[in-house]
Order: sequence, then C-alpha cells, then structure tokens
Amino acid sequence: MPVTKAQALVPGLALFEADPTADLQALDRLAFWMLQHYAPIVATDPPNGLVIDTTGADHLHGGEEAMLIDLVQRLAGAGITARAAIADHWGTAHAVARYGACPITIVPAGTASTAIAPLPIAALRLSKDQVTELRVLGFERISDLMEQPRAPVTLRFGPEPGLRLDQALGQISEPFTPIQPPDLTHVRQAFPEPIGAPETIARYTGKLATRLCRELAAKGLGGRKFDLLFHRVDNRLEAIRIGTAQPLRDVKRLTKLLCDRIETIDPGFGIETMVLAATLAEPLPEQQITATLTEENLADLSDLVDTLANRIGAHRLYRLEPVESDVPERSFSRVAPLAPELAPPSRNPWPEHWPRPARLLPHPEPIETIALLPDHPPVGFTWRGIRRRVKCADGPERIFGEWWKQDTERMAVRDYFRIEDEAGERYWIFRSGDGEDAATGSHRWFLHGIFG
Repeated sequence: MPVTKAQALVPGLALFEADPTADLQALDRLAFWMLQHYAPIVATDPPNGLVIDTTGADHLHGGEEAMLIDLVQRLAGAGITARAAIADHWGTAHAVARYGACPITIVPAGTASTAIAPLPIAALRLSKDQVTELRVLGFERISDLMEQPRAPVTLRFGPEPGLRLDQALGQISEPFTPIQPPDLTHVRQAFPEPIGAPETIARYTGKLATRLCRELAAKGLGGRKFDLLFHRVDNRLEAIRIGTAQPLRDVKRLTKLLCDRIETIDPGFGIETMVLAATLAEPLPEQQITATLTEENLADLSDLVDTLANRIGAHRLYRLEPVESDVPERSFSRVAPLAPELAPPSRNPWPEHWPRPARLLPHPEPIETIALLPDHPPVGFTWRGIRRRVKCADGPERIFGEWWKQDTERMAVRDYFRIEDEAGERYWIFRSGDGEDAATGSHRWFLHGIFG
C-alpha cells in the first residue's frame, strides 16, 4: 500500500524507515535470549520468526503449554506481539503459528494434516507468485491442494508446492542450523564411527564435562545452564538441557546431572558428534577452603536442589519467605531454594502468638456449620461432603483487612478458630465478618488450613 493511502486511512500514522539489516540483528539477539532461557536448539526464521526445538527442555518450564504462555507474555512485556505454536514438525508449527486462529496453539502428535488443512495456501511458505497463481486456479486452502493429484500440480508449478506440503505434514525432514553465540564456552567430540549405546554416551559425556569445566576455570566462570547436543547421522539433533541453582564447574556433579537424562535421548542410527556448551555462565572465582574449630559446617544443598529441579522442573521447587502481612495467604512468598534471605529472621519472623497450620489450602473452602453468633466456635461442620463434630476449639483470633491495599477491605474482618474433631484431626477455620455487622463480611464459614 502506498504511504499516502495509508496516511489517509489512518490519521497520525507513525512512519519509520525500513532497516532489514537491523531487523535481522534484533532477531539474532532475540534468538540468543531464547537459547539462554528456554531451549538448547534455537534458529532464526527470517524475517520475523524463530524455530525452537523444545525436546528435553519443556519440562523445566512446566510443560509445553506453560512454556509457550510464559514466552508470549515475556515478549509482550518487552513490547513484542508474538504468536507461538508447538507441533511435531517445523513446517506444521510454522503454518499454525502464523495463520492459526489462536495466538498460542499446541498441535497434538499425529494431527498435522487436520491442523493445517483449513489454513490458507500462503501458510506453506511458497513464493508470492506461486500463491497468486494457485489462487487464480481456485486453491484457497491447504486442503484444496491436499486433495489434488500430485503430478499435475508438479507439472504446472514445479516441485516446490509438493515439497512444502510434505514438510508441513512431516513426511519429509527439514533440518535447520541452530545459532551459536560467538562467546559461547563449549567443547566438541566427533566420532569416526557413530555411537549409540548409553554406556558409550555416558563415558564421552564425562570426558566432555571434564574439558568444559577446564575451559570454564580458565575464564573464571561457572555454568548455570548446560546443553548437551547430539548430532545424529540422519541430520537430526537431540538435546539435553540442565540448569543449576548456582554457578557450577564441578566435573562429578555436572556429569551426574547430564547422565541422569541420557535415557531421554534417541540415538537413531547413531550419533556422529557431541557438543557440550555452557549456555549461561556467571563469574565463579576460586575459593580458599579453610576450617577452624569454631566454624560451623553448613550443609551444601545445591547438589540436591539441582537434581530435583532437573527432574521435576525448577518452578516446582521453592522456599517460603516470610512477608509482613496479617492476612494468612499474603504472609509468605515463594523464592528459589538457594536464594539469599530477604531479611534476617529476627527482623521479619513468622507469627508466634497464634499458631499457624502446617498446610494452608490454596483457597479457603466453604463449609456448613452450626454455631452461635458472634464469638462462639461451631459445634459441628460439613466439609467436602463429610460431617464432623467439633470436640474442642480455641479462638477467635480476629484478623482485619488490609485497607491500605484495597478499598474493599476497609471493613473486612475474619475470626479464626482452631478446632479439633472427634477423630483427632485439627483444622483452621474462620468466619467472614464479625458476626453482627453485615458490612464486615458475608458471615459464612470457611476452612483455610489443616494442622499436622
């Protein structure tokens, strides 16, 4: 569209000179950022896309869907509108991400043909001239092309439409070259004969870990993310990604963390090259080991934290930090297991004047009770369909709303009780409101926690 026509349609339209070179450089920087934060195999897909092989890395982010949501939201926070799709093959994901109905899509395994069939013919990455010619002949959707015999289409348009269709359906492999930062610390091992046995892979993993730690030590660095890439003879890539809570260059620990995930690798017909890289590295100076008679021996939990985080995902591993708030669900925050304390415990302690339950429910659950208002505990309650009779109780402990945070909490009140039923189970329940004034709450009862 000419600029003058666009300005007539949109008053105040902002105009900028196109700079394709700067756009490609920005795309490369974005790819390097993706490499450090999401997956070990990332490639640019000019002019406006990225290809990410998430195999072996999505579990570290809570699964494929959680990873895509986090990726798109982070880009949106940086002012970049993005669409993302995950599929078995690059061609499928490329088409769905750009022409699918939803900004975030996960194509189930084996459903590539169903996913791309309703998409426009331009989703096949054909040239503009070929797309125009196909549309002139009535090919509007990919399904129109899928239904046609291959020979007449190839005779008229050449092999390109058939090739792109096969790539989108995953019938032809489509390798790509991942990016590699120029300052990346990595080591490489090529094999005269392809390898595939787990024992052989583990042995060379240890050798690569030794060499990489030596390189990191020479630079005064420690790795926080490590990627082990396997180049197969069929030109496919397999990868292992691990993360650590603190900078690491210990050969034994690194080898153990990598070898724990070798079972996820499919060597195919053999692996011809292995590459181990410290994708994210931080300064790690040498430390003098000293010991005195009065020095306390603090347990090093980093090895345990790294092992658990790489098995179940770092987002599932956390430590609770006290927060200054009387409202129970706001009195703590989740922090990384080895993160430094926000404040000394003596300055911001957990409340001790009233005991708190060992287990706090994600959300207070409503219960049915029989109680005398306003200050008496219930004589019985029903929770999750089970009737319980209260044997003894203690309370109330009154907690006021934080009016300085929300106007709706200006009059809010909760009265908490510790109760014990006839089976010996102890619960933490509260009544919303003071039992008299309707403005303080609904006067309904809720179960908020369970004492261990």
